[in-house]
Amino acid sequence: MFMRGSVLAAVCLGVCVTAAAAQEEPASVKRGREIAHDVYKGNCLACHQIPGDRAAVSTANIGPPLVAMQARFPDRAALREQIWDSTARNPMTVMPPFGKHRVLTEEEIDRVVDYIYCY
Repeated sequence: MFMRGSVLAAVCLGVCVTAAAAQEEPASVKRGREIAHDVYKGNCLACHQIPGDRAAVSTANIGPPLVAMQARFPDRAALREQIWDSTARNPMTVMPPFGKHRVLTEEEIDRVVDYIYCY
């Protein structure tokens, strides 16, 4: 009976470890989160809520909540363009053109898109 319990415990532990590994997010998404949450870089949380990310604590409501991003931007390139120069679609927007004004590098914008596209 002891051996049977040990085998069962080992199987359960293996499943838990596998599940935890499956939930690990890619490095590009982690880096995107860091940039988006950084008040000296993306600072997305100053204007947006990201309800799907428990680490993104914000009561901001200047910009729309960042939810259903794949449905709102089926073309990932359109989301990137919006971040790069939000004034192209809406000249009156208060969202800074992060790429056009070189607030973020091209690589940083790609990482923010990787992050935001998860929600």
